[in-house]
Formats: sequence, structure tokens, C-alpha cells
Amino acid sequence: MADHQEASVTLPSEPASVSVARAYVTDVLAEWGLPADTDMTDTVRLIVSELATNAVQHTLGQSPTFTVDVELVRDEQLRVGVTDSHPRYPKRLPAAVQQDNGRGMVIIRSLAVEYGGRLSVSPTAEGGKTVWIALPFQRGRCLSSADRPAQR
Repeated sequence: MADHQEASVTLPSEPASVSVARAYVTDVLAEWGLPADTDMTDTVRLIVSELATNAVQHTLGQSPTFTVDVELVRDEQLRVGVTDSHPRYPKRLPAAVQQDNGRGMVIIRSLAVEYGGRLSVSPTAEGGKTVWIALPFQRGRCLSSADRPAQR
């Protein structure tokens, strides 16, 4: 197995692309040995859904496309990034009871931490940004709650 595997897809910034992004990542993970019916795949799918939705809804028409990158490093770390061309970084909004949205980044960060991972945002050379999650990866099995690092 290669030390580093990569896959990516660029999609139009429209609502229908969110489900395409989820399906794409699910297929890539299955090719790399993580079945679609694991908790970790479900978690990654949810994270991709939130990030893709943000790329569609919050770029204010300044990003006609978004790209989903999936990387597997030495069968140890899974990285998933969503890139758009809008320069504004995502903001974590307070989760007020009345809000219908604005909790996506809180959810993403919590899910990443639950699996022993992290969330980061990096600028692109073109002036946009990529929101990354990095998670520990074990081929062929998902991390159960007993395998996850203890919350602090």
C-alpha cells in the first residue's frame, strides 16, 4: 500500500453537490478499506456534508465551485478538506436556541475531537481557504467509543 493516497473532486457550488460530495467520500473510503457502514464513515460523511454546505451557502456567490480533497497518510491519518475561493474564514457562532444555522463548525470540531482528530483552516494561494479535518485511521475497522481518546 502506498504511503500517501489522494483523491479529489471539484463540484459546482450548488445544493445538489453536497450529496455528490458525501457519496464521493464514502466511495473513496470504501476503496481505501473503510466500509460504508462504520461509525467513522458516518462521521466523515456528516463532516463533509457540513463543510460542503458551508462552501455552497456562505461563499456569497464568490466561489463557483468547491473541491473535496481526501488524503490517507501511511494508513494512519485521514485528512479531508473542502476548498472554496471565498477569502472569509468560517466563524463559530454561539448556538443560541433561536438559531436555525451557525452550528456547523461547532459540530465539525466536536466530531473531529471525539475521534482524536483536529480541525484547521488554511489559506489557498488563490485567496480562498481550505477547511481540513484530520482523523486517526485504521484500515478495515472504525474506532469504537472504547478506542477513542478520552475527552478532557
